Amino acid sequence: MNKIVSFAFLFLAVGLLVLQLFVGNYLLLDLTATALIIIAILRIEKLQQEASIAKEKVIKRQREIYNVTHDKLTGLYTKEALFEKIRDTIAKHPDVNYWVAYFDIKDFKIVNDIFGSDMGDSVLLKVASWLRENSTKEWVFGRLGGDDFGICLPAGDANLQQLERRFSRYVISNGSIDHRILMHMGIYKITEPNIGISIMFDRAQLALTSVKNEYNKHIAFYDNKMRKQVMWDQMISAQIEKAIEEKQVRPYLQPIVDNNGQIIGAEALIRWDHPKEGFLQPETFIPTFEKNGMIADLDKYIWRSACEILSTWTGEKSHLFISINISPKDFLFMDVFAEISSLIEEFKIEPTRLRIEITETVMMTEAENRMAILNRFRESGFIVEMDDFGSGYSSLNQLKDMPLDVLKIDMKFLSSSKNSQKAEIILRNVLKLSGDLGLSSLTEGVETEAQYHMLNKMGCNLFQGYFFAKPMTVDEFEKVCDSRVA
Repeated sequence: MNKIVSFAFLFLAVGLLVLQLFVGNYLLLDLTATALIIIAILRIEKLQQEASIAKEKVIKRQREIYNVTHDKLTGLYTKEALFEKIRDTIAKHPDVNYWVAYFDIKDFKIVNDIFGSDMGDSVLLKVASWLRENSTKEWVFGRLGGDDFGICLPAGDANLQQLERRFSRYVISNGSIDHRILMHMGIYKITEPNIGISIMFDRAQLALTSVKNEYNKHIAFYDNKMRKQVMWDQMISAQIEKAIEEKQVRPYLQPIVDNNGQIIGAEALIRWDHPKEGFLQPETFIPTFEKNGMIADLDKYIWRSACEILSTWTGEKSHLFISINISPKDFLFMDVFAEISSLIEEFKIEPTRLRIEITETVMMTEAENRMAILNRFRESGFIVEMDDFGSGYSSLNQLKDMPLDVLKIDMKFLSSSKNSQKAEIILRNVLKLSGDLGLSSLTEGVETEAQYHMLNKMGCNLFQGYFFAKPMTVDEFEKVCDSRVA
């Protein structure tokens, strides 16, 4: 372009000189005007090209920003962009009371597994569409990841209920199976605007978790009770390592007896003698460590303690065993078989004396891999027990393939039933099934002599419960372990 303009000026100069010599001033003026017009046109074209290039750069940059700030599938804000938008919204409207809502789709994994990922994507797109249709300009919303979505909206906005109603009427089908789509939502009323958007959504998610297993209740608000639980969880999580080092946390043993009422072993349970909070029952801290994964460290400590105790039980106590609990989370953080096998070797004890106790939930994920691990335990001489049989999701078909030696049944099954006669029939047949499968049976939660005699008549092999003894210290157990307790 610059060369063209330069050529135009050169042409103009030469032309003017020639015309001045041969033609005269009138024609000179016409040519001058023509040349100036040509130059102006060329200049305009150059400016247009530059403007077009600049516009393309702006569009490209806008596209790049959009791709970074918007979810590829739904077109909603990404988590990072959503948090930034919410931060700006709260800052611009300090006098407005806002809520943040965290919601997900109930059993979304089932949608993907049964109906396929395309149907799963279709459901997510439908949710995005509903958000756009039911929101107002005051809403800010986005996809947090997976089937999780987040909203910031003015407090008490009635459109939120409309969104929930849209969910409750949505049914997907693949021709033979229908599935109703439901959402669970947790809401945090923003009372502390300076705590950070991430923490706000953590609180909303905590509220969501409280209704995760509810069918009729879909929305929950973060409240002071949840706040106290969060503070408690943080406190004990920060203190557990020191508690283990200082032996504030220690194993308690609850006796297990045979048909004659003779103690033949114990289950290793855990208690925490907290220096400020006093004696803590496991239900006050175990769920927290199950959630955050710290249960793995706690379990390893109890396993080691159990092996150490067994190594001291020689002579007349050499027949006693200890059952240790294995959490589903343990499999995620370590090689459980290698960990326990190394303890057996270190303390030089027989594998049969350290019983492996699992729950049905252990088999709910990676069932094939977990079965292989349990088979390795049995092949190495360990006895494997299933705790709380019937309380989880295992089927009889699964039971026939599970590598087990002992089926453990909780008496709560009987006491919580509205029809005790039917419950007894089921209990009797579970005990019979256990024997027919070549498994020993152990009933825990036995609290009365009548229950003990009834279970004995039904063919139960082993017993555990307050009728015999409460969980006790190791020293207390060693004083009574040679006696009959029933």
